[in-house]
Amino acid sequence: MNFDIILKIKKMTGKNLFMFLSVLSITFGVNAQKVTWKYTTEKEPWKKGTDLSFKNSGEKADIIIYPDKKVQKMDGFGACFNEMGYEALLSLDEKTRQNIITDFFTKEGMNFNFCRMPLGSNDYSLSYYSYNDVYEDFDMVNFNIDRDRYILIPYIKMAKAKNPNLKIWASPWTPPAWMKVNNHYAMGKYNDAMPIDNKGKFIRNNATAFKMEERYLQAYALYFSKFVQAYAKEGIDVSIVQVQNEPVYQPQWQSCTWRPEDIAYYVGNFLGPQFQKDGLKTEIWLGTVNTSNPNFTRTVLNDEKASQYIKGVGFQWDAKHTVATLHKEYPGYKIMQTESECGNGENNWKSAEYTWSLMQQYIANGASSYMYWNMILDETGKSTWGWKQNMLIAVNKETKEVKYNPEYYLMKHLSHYVLPDAYRLETSGGKDHLAFVNPNGEVVLLLMNQDEQGKAVLLELNDKKVALNLKGKSINTFVFNN
Repeated sequence: MNFDIILKIKKMTGKNLFMFLSVLSITFGVNAQKVTWKYTTEKEPWKKGTDLSFKNSGEKADIIIYPDKKVQKMDGFGACFNEMGYEALLSLDEKTRQNIITDFFTKEGMNFNFCRMPLGSNDYSLSYYSYNDVYEDFDMVNFNIDRDRYILIPYIKMAKAKNPNLKIWASPWTPPAWMKVNNHYAMGKYNDAMPIDNKGKFIRNNATAFKMEERYLQAYALYFSKFVQAYAKEGIDVSIVQVQNEPVYQPQWQSCTWRPEDIAYYVGNFLGPQFQKDGLKTEIWLGTVNTSNPNFTRTVLNDEKASQYIKGVGFQWDAKHTVATLHKEYPGYKIMQTESECGNGENNWKSAEYTWSLMQQYIANGASSYMYWNMILDETGKSTWGWKQNMLIAVNKETKEVKYNPEYYLMKHLSHYVLPDAYRLETSGGKDHLAFVNPNGEVVLLLMNQDEQGKAVLLELNDKKVALNLKGKSINTFVFNN
């Protein structure tokens, strides 16, 4: 404050002094506001930005954030624990492994707090298996998680050592093969490129592959319950189970089609009552829904018995087109994006831009959590049957090189800053942005510039204007902390 202003204050009294000090406090308050800016470009990942300026002007803002207009509460962000990821991790020395887990699960890193795991085997397991492959063991006498004690459980415990508050949810890709009408883990026709022999009978999308007899349904409910209880004994609480991964899909890997009427019957008459009988606090969700037909979800949620037990809905892939509609129709159910689309091993900037479009679509339409698919894979990215897919971190098992892909930084721009129990905020103007308020009052803005050239964006927050100068093709996070 200069000498002329001090003299002016001394000469003022009463109402004029009060008005002058109010204007002065606003002017200096704007300039005193703390703003943290991180940006990522393809060649400059995770850099601190500095080019910020503040304005008090009548110029129209490009984006307005409304900090008092809270929408959904955010539960968190994460990815899936898969066997092939752990195998890639084990190819590295202990120090490098710990560095990677630190980068995923600590507050200094991605701060992942909510992750998925398969309930039995999936297409990124090392081979087919379930927790009970003994034919027609309806009482689940032979149920066991012995295999997981060597792979998935150590993997999850490494993460929980870094973040004890990490929440886990699970879904099966397939029941035990003997519970299915084709007596096989997979659904699709034989694929010559698949290393694991699959001679399962092809089943149509509109048919249920599960044996819909009471003894099988009751056994499968017990199977779910024993899984939750077995993991609890290992110190891992499963917070949510979703009934079936992609029930409207019959691929040549672990899968099981279900009609929505049959899911509703299973949940309402078997799975829900079994959890209730066993005193489990684990929530049951419908998911992971993968169809663009909203009637699939409506059929289950409109079922009187099933709806008593279902607490939320998980959506992925084609179901993204139904999220906005169904969220409006069923506002009482939480929404999760359960699996970010995996690409074909490109792992490039375009992959990050596409995943960003998915993030916007899901979160802006009510999703309270967002899940990436594979955290870690080897340099090939190939599934057991040969599909090359994207990953956040690639590990070359021969050279031991570790590569952090663009989608790693995209997820970090969100999960590092948006804390559990944050709320999404309403905004207006512009596109390519999401805004949140953390429990501590920080406002977080995630903003993507998909143009090749730099871009100036004028942001309005609490009647204050902030000029943001974005680099071309950049991911940006701004944190406003008074």
